[in-house]
Amino acid sequence: MSMSVGVLDHYNVSTRNLRDTVRFYEEVLGLVNGPRPPFDFPGAWLYSEGHPVLHLNDISPTDKPQRPDSGVIDHIAFGSRGFEAIKQHLTRKGVAFRVNEVPNSTRRQIFVTDPNNVLIELNFDVGKETPSR
Repeated sequence: MSMSVGVLDHYNVSTRNLRDTVRFYEEVLGLVNGPRPPFDFPGAWLYSEGHPVLHLNDISPTDKPQRPDSGVIDHIAFGSRGFEAIKQHLTRKGVAFRVNEVPNSTRRQIFVTDPNNVLIELNFDVGKETPSR
């Protein structure tokens, strides 16, 4: 039997600001707040294309400290589509972002930061996207 770690299933963020974190991912990145098992602690699961990619733990009722950054994790990346549309959407929402062009490729990246200071990277292959009219 061969082994494979597989693709990234989800990432987890502990937050003292569940409402604003859910709103950011819904309104800014278009994730969907969906079904979550009945754990004995509050939180939310946010879905992308039907898969729960972000699990949020609400630590506000606990004494657990809120980290001021994402620790040793530098960023979380999503394969994305609609480079120009997302740039326009972020601008309309007033969300600061940074664009990066990957050298010698048609790949572009957009970086945004969530309410918990987690850096999110959106990756686009603009060479495969149809120009908007």
